[in-house]
Amino acid sequence: ESRGSPQQLAERYADLAASHSEALRQREEREWHNARLRQENARLRLENRRLRRENRCLFRQALLGPGPDKPPADPGEEAEVLRAQLGRLQEKHRRALRHLRRCRAAGGPEASAAEDGELDELLLEEDEQP
Repeated sequence: ESRGSPQQLAERYADLAASHSEALRQREEREWHNARLRQENARLRLENRRLRRENRCLFRQALLGPGPDKPPADPGEEAEVLRAQLGRLQEKHRRALRHLRRCRAAGGPEASAAEDGELDELLLEEDEQP
């Protein structure tokens, strides 16, 4: 039994060859695209590291203040900034203590004796302050 005429076999072979060529072309295209993505990924990783270093540096500068090469800030201005920061921190502290007091009054979860004593101390300090 014949599997087809020589012409049909030639057409099938040509189709297979064309499909194979297309598959190879697509594979090369994917490999090229993947190589581009790997390069871009490496570039972005380097950029990410650079930005992290820059962030750490800026954060350190913000925490430590001006360096020795920079002129000192106006002491009056710096004191005012620190006073405002202290006021904000004191307000946060007062709110936290009020919250703890409400939790205790509402019968919140039991704290250890040490934590309970520390909370009593903080609450007494807060009550004594004007």
